[in-house]
Amino acid sequence: MRRITLINPNTNSETTRLMADIAQAAAPSGFSVTGATVAEGPSLIVDETGLETAAGAVAALLETIEDNADGYIISAFGDPGLAAARRNLQVPVTGIAEAGMTEAAAGGRRFGVATTLPGLESAIRHRAEEYGFAAQFVSTRLTEGDASYNMADPARLADALEGAIQRCLDDGAEAVVIGGGPLAQAAKALAPRVPIPLIEPVPAAVRAMVRAV
Repeated sequence: MRRITLINPNTNSETTRLMADIAQAAAPSGFSVTGATVAEGPSLIVDETGLETAAGAVAALLETIEDNADGYIISAFGDPGLAAARRNLQVPVTGIAEAGMTEAAAGGRRFGVATTLPGLESAIRHRAEEYGFAAQFVSTRLTEGDASYNMADPARLADALEGAIQRCLDDGAEAVVIGGGPLAQAAKALAPRVPIPLIEPVPAAVRAMVRAV
């Protein structure tokens, strides 16, 4: 049995459970997924300051974790702590932004990101550039209305994200990544409603990790 540990860089253990369940459902036979939650930091990463804090929390968790995993997924869309984890670990590590963008850009496709948090807009563009997708990345489009209000109701969140996806389509996107691990359930519900590939970042990260290990 190959073991993958999904690290939630925010402190919400319920979000960890949700993302780990989605990851396990996406994993093939012979792979098990375990969730791990950082001890300190924001309960929801909403801006670049939160990403910086989360990167330190991920590093602290990886210094103490003793699960002997075959690979790790960093499950926040800014991939906090990914570069440091790769330097310090001897097993594969990926982030959900890296994996989601890689799938979206396959075959030279132009892609956008639909998300709820304006504070991460510049970080998302930076990640697209860092991962080599600057020429294919068309836009980050945000849900309308208050993010906390939308996220409190799954149906309302799905509707708001669908609007953001449509704006990515209007920008010329040929695939859209849902930008955020906590949005995983909404992404799953939306996939049948979207006329182009909709990339769910947590399953994308699982597929990347299965290939790597």
